[in-house]
Amino acid sequence: MADYQKLIKLRPPNVEKKLDGSKLLLINSRPVFQAFLDLPVIVMACNVRIRHVIPGILRAAKELDAVVAFELAKSEGNIDGGYTGQTPEIYVQTILEYAEAMNYPLPFIIHGDHITVKNTSEEEIESSRKLIQAEIEAGYSSYAIDASYNEIPDNIRITTELAKPILELGLGLEVEVGEIKALKEGGELTTVEEALTYIQGLRDNGVKPNLLAINNGSKHGNYAPGEEVHIDLERTGEIFKAIRPFEVAIAQHGITGTPLHLIGQFADYGIRKGNVGTQWQNIAHKGLPQDLFAQMKKWAEDNKKDIKFATKVFKKEIDSIPEENKKKIEDMAYKEAKALIEAFRANGTASKLVELLG
Repeated sequence: MADYQKLIKLRPPNVEKKLDGSKLLLINSRPVFQAFLDLPVIVMACNVRIRHVIPGILRAAKELDAVVAFELAKSEGNIDGGYTGQTPEIYVQTILEYAEAMNYPLPFIIHGDHITVKNTSEEEIESSRKLIQAEIEAGYSSYAIDASYNEIPDNIRITTELAKPILELGLGLEVEVGEIKALKEGGELTTVEEALTYIQGLRDNGVKPNLLAINNGSKHGNYAPGEEVHIDLERTGEIFKAIRPFEVAIAQHGITGTPLHLIGQFADYGIRKGNVGTQWQNIAHKGLPQDLFAQMKKWAEDNKKDIKFATKVFKKEIDSIPEENKKKIEDMAYKEAKALIEAFRANGTASKLVELLG
């Protein structure tokens, strides 16, 4: 067995402060993605909206010796708790509690997903600036600034400004160009030229990201019945080839509903981080007590909202479900996590990290 504790030096300063006295390997994502840049492996990043899937994911990662990440987007978990009711502090503490309880020995990452800036107003930028600070204090070890809603020059300017405290700590950074949105919903594939212009502009400003999220045809959330998955891996590979000289790889968003045989090809096209979010929500919903899930569906219907928005409203009830339901959710999450980790070719990545960086 690899001596994972050799990786304790990869815990960044804000995490060291958080983990005073703990041996947990909550590590900086920057050296991880630098080490895996040319290895055809993908780190699974899990947007956990309902806590009960966490132990199943950790079990699978431990069994398969895989580096894994946990993340929340700004909409899911901001300073006010987003639509999941999880502030950065609550989210980190929840993951650490599970990891401590099972004496989790492997390296893992906590990532601030989609720290969005949807326009150029100072109010919008300030809300993300405050979130980044809160995530740093909570112990997040990786960040994704998403100003892709804006034109590229504004995207570069906003990303450069918000990345300063992240880069000062030497933490991992993901950026985005080309809003991730289904093509049938008006999304457009990111071009090689756009990706190069964006990364070059950031580098000119002294910003060195590890990952670039692009629109390659995927979508967030569940696919509708009969809806086909259209992910352009050829375009993805072309973009990776173009940005590889900058030591930047691809982050794949919108994986829920994608067939495993297609996911199994991702690593060959420069994808090194794979976000899985709604799938964990789907699993948790299947394992909730039927009466509670019925209440959540009725609330969503009455308020004309997606059921994900019921998560915060019913958080107290969800967190305190019977043990048999928690175990059911954990076991389903374990099975799904194993299948995804294997498709991502992430088996053995924890030991590989020790070999490369320990």
